[in-house]
Amino acid sequence: MEKIKNWAKNLKKQIYILFFAYKDERVPWYAKLFTAGVVAYTFSPIDLIPDFIPVLGYLDEVILVPIGIMFAMKMIPKAVITDCEVKAEELMKNGKPKNWVAGSLIILLWTLLFIWIAIKAYQYFL
Repeated sequence: MEKIKNWAKNLKKQIYILFFAYKDERVPWYAKLFTAGVVAYTFSPIDLIPDFIPVLGYLDEVILVPIGIMFAMKMIPKAVITDCEVKAEELMKNGKPKNWVAGSLIILLWTLLFIWIAIKAYQYFL
């Protein structure tokens, strides 16, 4: 059980590292774009596979998020990761940031995606 807790804590730290790396000017635009997607998906209350579905519901947290983190970390320069690790450790001690604008934007994007899918499905079944 302790091993799982450490894995989850490390995953959380890596997400915070990506959160700070996204804002760094030394990160290439394509890495920022991918990193923003990984961080947004991780912090988003809406999952690709809903959590209430037994077993499958947690696959995105166990498989998709770590894979996304791994690819994002490889795109970011080592110097940026080192700098962001310090910020992430400090943030984990003081509590996570609350950005209502970003949260609202994520919810808006997921809502628009859902509406678009619903419209396409409706048109398909007509």
